[in-house]
Amino acid sequence: MTEPNSPLTVLIADDQPLVRRGLALIFHADPGVRVVGEAGDGREAVDLARKLRPDVVLMDIRMPHLDGVEATARLTAELPECRVLALSTFDMDEYVVGALRAGAAGFLPKDVSPEELVAAVRTVDAGEAAVAPRLLTRLISAYVTTPPPRPTGTAPRTRPDLTARETDVWTLMARGYDNTEISEALSISPSTVKNHVTALFAKLGTRDRAQAVIAAYETGLVRPGEAAGPAEDRSPSGV
Repeated sequence: MTEPNSPLTVLIADDQPLVRRGLALIFHADPGVRVVGEAGDGREAVDLARKLRPDVVLMDIRMPHLDGVEATARLTAELPECRVLALSTFDMDEYVVGALRAGAAGFLPKDVSPEELVAAVRTVDAGEAAVAPRLLTRLISAYVTTPPPRPTGTAPRTRPDLTARETDVWTLMARGYDNTEISEALSISPSTVKNHVTALFAKLGTRDRAQAVIAAYETGLVRPGEAAGPAEDRSPSGV
């Protein structure tokens, strides 16, 4: 996270020079953000990040020599304090799920507004995930491999180390609810939701919301097309 009164430093990785220059110009207009380097492929991005230690790496997913997914995996393993924000030309891109699984803190399509881009960079620098919850669930339901269907009438599988309320929160999170919506659905305070989310990340061994949602689909807790959250189809669990 950026130190108080220090500019947020960004490394831009994209194989198209015009795209890199356009992104740099967007950040140049914000005195609180400083672009410290530009990379034309994933290998160069990793090398520059090791040298420059930026707060955030803006990472194109599809690049030559080393793609954004592998570059993200290397960066999150070697430089955990460096946050990666993935970029893709397409909203629905299976490589994006790979980057999120590898540790990217968020995803943006390249047609976002300059304001949305700067806001997302600040969000991931603050330690939060920058990805629209419902876009995340669309991506994961399209590209994440889920277990075979459960027999009719059986309940979703749960983890024995999670409380009932943590399972409720995890389920709603995986179905696209943000923290405010989870708070309203379960009739608990936003601060309580945040506490449950923090506990979930620790128990699941996930870095952020995106990885937790991927885990929910991969374990079969939720499945593509399941719309109702736990607070909608049964009485809420105890806190």
